[in-house]
Amino acid sequence: MRKGKKILIIDDDELLVSMLERVLIDEGYEVKSETDIKGALSKIWRFMPDIVILDINFPGGSGIDLLRELKEQDISTEFLMLTADDTAKTAVMAMKLGAADYLTKPVSMEEIKVVIDKLIRHKEFKNELEYHRTIASTIFEDEFIGESEITKQLKEKAKKLAQARVQNILITGESGTGKELMARYIHKLMYDGNHRSRMIPFIAVNCAALPETLLESELFGYEKGAFTDARTGKKGIFEMANGGTILLDEIGEMRPSIQSKLLRVLETKSIRRLGGNEEVPVDVTIIATTNRNLKEAVRSGVFRDDLFFRISTFYIHIPPLRERREDIPILAKYFLEQFSFKYNKKNIKGFSRESENILKNYYWPGNVRELKNLIERLVVLETAEEILPSHLPNWLTEKVGLDTKDYKKDSSRFILPETGISLEELEKDLIIQALKRARYNKALAAKLLNISYDSLRYQIKKFRIDEEIEEPGLET
Repeated sequence: MRKGKKILIIDDDELLVSMLERVLIDEGYEVKSETDIKGALSKIWRFMPDIVILDINFPGGSGIDLLRELKEQDISTEFLMLTADDTAKTAVMAMKLGAADYLTKPVSMEEIKVVIDKLIRHKEFKNELEYHRTIASTIFEDEFIGESEITKQLKEKAKKLAQARVQNILITGESGTGKELMARYIHKLMYDGNHRSRMIPFIAVNCAALPETLLESELFGYEKGAFTDARTGKKGIFEMANGGTILLDEIGEMRPSIQSKLLRVLETKSIRRLGGNEEVPVDVTIIATTNRNLKEAVRSGVFRDDLFFRISTFYIHIPPLRERREDIPILAKYFLEQFSFKYNKKNIKGFSRESENILKNYYWPGNVRELKNLIERLVVLETAEEILPSHLPNWLTEKVGLDTKDYKKDSSRFILPETGISLEELEKDLIIQALKRARYNKALAAKLLNISYDSLRYQIKKFRIDEEIEEPGLET
């Protein structure tokens, strides 16, 4: 618990400071000190300690005034006040201003250890309470839903990366495929054995949504006076996520100047706040996501090749939803349960077989996000116990070529009205045509079909195409 916890001692009694430093370092804390009240404020913002041990009386200054100023700035640090005054007046004043506790000099080293331990536990409890308040109104999704062969392979790869505690991971895929969800899933797997795993920080930042200057200050923090509006110092995301995970969403949109600073963090395991000179060590797992082709971005000069190689050593590509159709009914049911609970619509029991088939045979250009949005709309607007084809929006049924009035109740699969050919048969035929055109080169066939190589191999196995066509190049 003490590892990584920081304590700052502010007292003009150098002998006492020396004794406190020795005792607290032996207890496993990271300790710094300051004997001049005038330099204390900047030292606090640079070090950002968990606890400040602060003397009340200084020649030419007051610990009470410093406490008052810091509490007005809403600092999260806990303060333990020391006073040589044996009356309760100054101690009461300190407690009213927000001090966590106080001790009267001369202080016992054993008493100091007990009080510090209590304050650390109290601070962790407050952090945990704040965390649960933050997530109480949201559905915390940390599971990657699906039972298709592709999804099982993705989960297995995520498990291996999590067990190895890999610190740099790149997740690629189209918009809406679930890249952030996969990142949360990996984070959960990494700390699943820890009973406080939900307290280990996971912080996501959208690299495309923030302008360059703001993104830099959000990531690395800044010192007081670093720019015009920097009236106080601030921790950046790297410091706040220390010991946990940072998700850099859409890293392909990050400007080259920030890319170079990120690369330095990956190499040195430390950051430097804007306007600061001190190196702050950080230990974080960085998961980057992108829907761009980063190799092409490197070739065109908009993404650094050294950063690309650093973050892509371990990567996961999430295929679009249309390539893992077996997951669609499972995801639809999952979202239905989630939104039924959220909107208190427990009367909706599920989807008819026909509706499931329609969902499975739609192209889903917006991927899982589009499916999720559709299910939320259905839950809010519909009152039936079962979602039927007639409840689905026209744009969906029209795009799969279906007139819901002519849909047969006993259909087990969707048949193209004009041809009588099922989509599965059509899909199989397209794969065979692509293989023939590519002279049975699977990598080239996958490009022709605009799907991943792994997806093509899965489809070949699923349709048993390699059993029907005996040609060179189809061995898997």
